[in-house]
Amino acid sequence: MDTHPLRFLKNLRRTGEIAAILINHGFGDIVERIGLNKYLNWGRRKLLKKSEEETRTLTRGERVRMTFESLGPTFIKFGQVLSTRPDLIPQDIVDELALLQERVPPFDSQVAIQTVEKALGQTINDSFGSFEPVPLATGSLGQVHCARLPDGSEVIVKIRRPRVVRDVERDLSLIHELAALIKKHVPEAEVFDPDGLVRNFERTIRRELNYLREARSIEDFDRMFDGDASLYVPQVYPNYCRENVLVMERIRGYRVDQFSDVPCLWEKRRQIANNGARLFLKSAFEHGMFHGDPHPGNFRILDDGSICLLDFGMIGVLDEQMRESLVDLFIATARKDSRRCLRIMQQFCEISNDVDERHFCADYREFIDKYYGLPLDRLDIATMLRDFVAILSTHRIRCPGDLMLLIRAIIHLDAVGRKINPEFTLVEVVVPHFKKILRDRYRPDHLWERVREEAQILGRAAHEIPLEIATALKRYNREDSSFKVKVTGLDYMVNELDRSSNRIVVGLIVAAAILSSSLLVRSGAATDWFSVPIYVTSSLLGIWLIYGIFRSGRL
Repeated sequence: MDTHPLRFLKNLRRTGEIAAILINHGFGDIVERIGLNKYLNWGRRKLLKKSEEETRTLTRGERVRMTFESLGPTFIKFGQVLSTRPDLIPQDIVDELALLQERVPPFDSQVAIQTVEKALGQTINDSFGSFEPVPLATGSLGQVHCARLPDGSEVIVKIRRPRVVRDVERDLSLIHELAALIKKHVPEAEVFDPDGLVRNFERTIRRELNYLREARSIEDFDRMFDGDASLYVPQVYPNYCRENVLVMERIRGYRVDQFSDVPCLWEKRRQIANNGARLFLKSAFEHGMFHGDPHPGNFRILDDGSICLLDFGMIGVLDEQMRESLVDLFIATARKDSRRCLRIMQQFCEISNDVDERHFCADYREFIDKYYGLPLDRLDIATMLRDFVAILSTHRIRCPGDLMLLIRAIIHLDAVGRKINPEFTLVEVVVPHFKKILRDRYRPDHLWERVREEAQILGRAAHEIPLEIATALKRYNREDSSFKVKVTGLDYMVNELDRSSNRIVVGLIVAAAILSSSLLVRSGAATDWFSVPIYVTSSLLGIWLIYGIFRSGRL
């Protein structure tokens, strides 16, 4: 927790607010387990307990969603990120978190104008020909205003909320602490990977807060699809863009739920839906970059039938190795090789050592058999992906955040395609696209490029390995260095050796005693009174030793 006095008090007050909201929505047991109840006085706790009982009629998912909505913008964003992780979060909660809405009032237009003027270093009238003070849209991180540039171009101006960075940083600090408390006091929550979820959210929201990053993403998409008339990317005006201000072309098109009223576009519905799916798959599997939030509100259909994407704040990234592994997984699944599928997943997923391989393979084979051989028009890819994620969740296999974002985006894409064309089948686009990827993978020039890359890697390794070995040897040759080896099961071996050696010693002593007493008895010396008891005692010890060996089963 922040030690600065004022910030500490603010964080303390915010922690009390969080505890109160959690109790108010029926999560008082968690508040007590992680120790947040100490931030509330006795009277308030009593009052909240009463309202907690009233929320018990709601489902768990509804209570979780309402909690995030009550906690404010940062937590709403966190909930939206959690909704992309059905591999970790129970499905009933995921379904509710997907309904989270950013119901936030607009901030003062004068504050918006001052923010733009400060960012651009000149008055609003010098920067724009006109500026609409009433916002077009409002979100938790910022709001959008319409404007015209001095040359008459219509633009939208996206302005970050004042003090939102400070509020997000404060809440991020508290979310990290809450995750640590939950991990410590609620052991059963470990399966949800609280630390990993918070790290992923922190990375996501920092990206969204930086509008320069969004501007670069738009420009990247423009370069990726340069020359493809089926996609239109809005123009960005870099000279007007700052970390807290984004200026881009205003798009006037038809929403997905509106364009059916336009006859000339409705006739092209099959082509438009297929183009949307093709463009998404191309961006993800060929360029390694995809729109992470392709819901209906982020699509516009233009007069010529081309598609325009909006809001590039959430972008997913797949590196080349991940893309190669996903293609390999697709091939192994098509071949019904469930064991190979598990091996491929180990390359990019976190799989615990105690995963039951036979159980996983049986479940995965059942998953394949459920969909294998179905006609394309009966193959529901969204349901198939949900079943795939359910298997990951059952076997506690954790996937990278961007992969889960991809799965959610494909499910959204399928829904958008069906809105555009009710007869749309995503798999009709997916199968030809993957066939093209496979053809490209085995092209001679592509194979030669891979050989060159592997040769370079081997060359670097051949150069670096001797240096690494030399460095390691120098480190361990120092006087203050030590090499620690932990051998498990050694105590058991030592005990067994100790026991065996004791038996050998006892056996030798008994044998010597029997032999010496026998000689004394045989010699007829006057020491019979002494040798006979020794002989009897030694014989009894010998019998006891033989019995012990037979009983242990280690003859």
